[in-house]
Amino acid sequence: MIAGYFVVLMIIAYFTSRKATSESFFIANRNAPWYMVAFAMIGTSLSGVTFISIPGMVAGQGWSYMAVVLGYTVGYLVIGTVLMPLYYRLRLVSIYTYLEQRFGFWSYKTGAFFFLLSRAVGAAFRVFLVAGVLQLAVFDGLGVPFAVTVTAAIFLIYLYTFRGGLKTILWTDTFQTMAMLICVAVSIYLMADELNLGFAGLVKTVKESSMSQIYFSDPKDDKFFWKQFASGAFITIVMTGLDQDLMQKNLSCRNLADAQKNMFWFTIAIVLVNIFFLSLGVLLYQFAAAKGITLPTNPETGAVIGDAVFPMLATNHFTLFAGIVFILGIIAVTYASADSALTALTTSFCVDMLSIGQYEERKQKTIRQLTHFGFSIVLIVIILIFRAINDQSVITAVFKAAGYTYGPLLGLYSFGIFTSRGLHDKLVLPLCLLTPLLTWFINANSEAWWDYKFGFEILILNGLLTFLGLWAISRPRNLELNPVA
Repeated sequence: MIAGYFVVLMIIAYFTSRKATSESFFIANRNAPWYMVAFAMIGTSLSGVTFISIPGMVAGQGWSYMAVVLGYTVGYLVIGTVLMPLYYRLRLVSIYTYLEQRFGFWSYKTGAFFFLLSRAVGAAFRVFLVAGVLQLAVFDGLGVPFAVTVTAAIFLIYLYTFRGGLKTILWTDTFQTMAMLICVAVSIYLMADELNLGFAGLVKTVKESSMSQIYFSDPKDDKFFWKQFASGAFITIVMTGLDQDLMQKNLSCRNLADAQKNMFWFTIAIVLVNIFFLSLGVLLYQFAAAKGITLPTNPETGAVIGDAVFPMLATNHFTLFAGIVFILGIIAVTYASADSALTALTTSFCVDMLSIGQYEERKQKTIRQLTHFGFSIVLIVIILIFRAINDQSVITAVFKAAGYTYGPLLGLYSFGIFTSRGLHDKLVLPLCLLTPLLTWFINANSEAWWDYKFGFEILILNGLLTFLGLWAISRPRNLELNPVA
């Protein structure tokens, strides 16, 4: 089944990568239908971590994540009305080119550097977690070592993306988003059937469960609704609007109006998809309770290991058909995220670091294919390092640290869009290296100092510190000499 799945991806790649150029690799010739982009973005914006973690977290967090999702809608509104008009007006291939036009060389390279660092670590972390699930569920039984599993997985992504790039990915991610949604729908249907629930009973079970509550009571609680809501808005602005990976798809639309239509319908779709994932989580725990299944727990705390619930039930207690559907679903959502990340890394490095546009097309092709291969190796190496560390708390900390690096991007773009001041450009990189460290220090001591626990809103603090730091190294600038502002 897995082999057949990849055969389909290769067939799609063959037909979509013929006569591919750098323009089709980077921005799909700016000719992609908006509805295809909107659908493909669902799979890209999620990941195997989302697929496993959101259903698993409802036992301890309830539906608090729904507040984050509702905050997304505000973030997407800002992207559609503020960032997209800017990107389309400047006809950007890499969105970080804006920073060079607005501030200068070092601001531009700083923005691109933080994206490359964040996306490389983030993509590797997501593939690592899912590769571990697949290794336990499938490849250990076949005697295939983990290193071979990971190398083959990344190599397959390289094979179906290295020629067509984004033009191919829009088609493969459309297919993979459909596969992921079918997996979630089938899992919900099969569990509802096992629990003898019709549609009305299903809705009632989810609605009345204590696991579907949203928290409004304690503002200091990291699950508090308005903290989560505000965090969701800023997370979306930064991790979608200021991230080359997802914005690359938006920039492939024919014009700004199509890109905004894509964003509007994508917003509705992503809210509904997350409702399905949270509902699936409630049903997983109801199913386990009804069948008397003991869920995996942390030996030190006794708490259920949420990330292990869906994989364990799907591969050990669902039917064979449902188990296969789960495996294909998790592959689909992981590859939809990883293939897009690999192409975005290649695009940013080629455009932002190598200035690929200065070369003729034949040399551009050689450069981008070598860069694409190079980043494939980088992802494999990072994943194998995670495996060698073999300490989930350390690996998770590394992933969270990568999240800190989006704060400087938030500060840079906010400063560029909402002020007319210039910067002492050479000071930008040292400042943006300092602010995540300062943010980490504040976060580590906030409970002792103020009895306050930061959640996702740590990104807002990081962006604010960067903004204030940029103001400190700024100077007045004549708007006539700075038309981008």
